[in-house]
Amino acid sequence: MTDAPKSPFSDIAPALGKYTDEVLFGDVWKRPGLSPRDRSLVTVTSLVSNYRINEMPFHMKRALDNGVTRDELIETITHLAFYAGWPTAATALGIARKVFEQADGEKKA
Repeated sequence: MTDAPKSPFSDIAPALGKYTDEVLFGDVWKRPGLSPRDRSLVTVTSLVSNYRINEMPFHMKRALDNGVTRDELIETITHLAFYAGWPTAATALGIARKVFEQADGEKKA
């Protein structure tokens, strides 16, 4: 599992930044009940289902870093089209495409 970067809003909301860094990405993500890979898959599923487009790119990238494959992400989004809605899945696919393109660009650099 990759370590999460420091909270990007710590400058304006120090307490929320601390909770994000220490509790969410510390305690919650390190609990032994699920692997980081599985936590990523659950998180992406929740974000897609709830149309949380701001958080999707970060967590899709994190999912790839945690061992979720591109095919698994696409299959998850395809499956969710029938449960979360077609427009929601279509939006998530566009975000996944950009995440994959950025990951490819980082590999070349």
